[in-house]
Amino acid sequence: MKAKVLIIEGNRADHPSFTGGLTSRGFDVTSVRNGAAAHECLLRVDPDIIVIDADSLRTSGKRICLSLREALDDIPIILIANPEEAAKNNGKPFSDETTLVLPFTIQKLVNRIKPLLPGDSKHFLHTGPIHLDMERQRVRCQDKVGNLTPHLATLLKYLMERPNEVIERDTLFKYVWETDYTQDTRTLDVHISWLRKIIEADPRHPRFIITIRGIGYRLDT
Repeated sequence: MKAKVLIIEGNRADHPSFTGGLTSRGFDVTSVRNGAAAHECLLRVDPDIIVIDADSLRTSGKRICLSLREALDDIPIILIANPEEAAKNNGKPFSDETTLVLPFTIQKLVNRIKPLLPGDSKHFLHTGPIHLDMERQRVRCQDKVGNLTPHLATLLKYLMERPNEVIERDTLFKYVWETDYTQDTRTLDVHISWLRKIIEADPRHPRFIITIRGIGYRLDT
């Protein structure tokens, strides 16, 4: 699956566009012209990383960074700035984003993007719109971000590794709680309920974690 990049860059004849270069290197790139447009397409695009070409927008990028952080506080952001703007902030990021100071090559941008992608780390899983960070035990699904207990993280990981597959309740219970005792799996049902509250837009009518009556559960992606 291609890594999805949302890039915010202005249309300036005297400024290079990074969209074509990233697309030619295998990224699934969505380009928008301003921060408002980026917010409008966040749910639809569900990007793995955001690139803000602040120099092309003739701005510091500070407001855009902070507003995107409010919407998705765990998504990686790369801010492209000119030397003057970077100097004003002593080269420090506004929040958690990485700052690249012009000029630089498209390959340097690619090299900066790759380590920040979920798929480039054994601790990250990405299935459909669900992004799971096992190391930090955090999950992002569309516009929802939540912290997980160890059992919830393990439960979600097992489901994500078997998308669209019906998993028997006993199998799930044995794996998550590391036991052969399966006489009472109500604890599993409670954890499924908690997981739905974290990732589902409407936990009472789940879109992703589906109950298969009399059998178990299935993660639909």
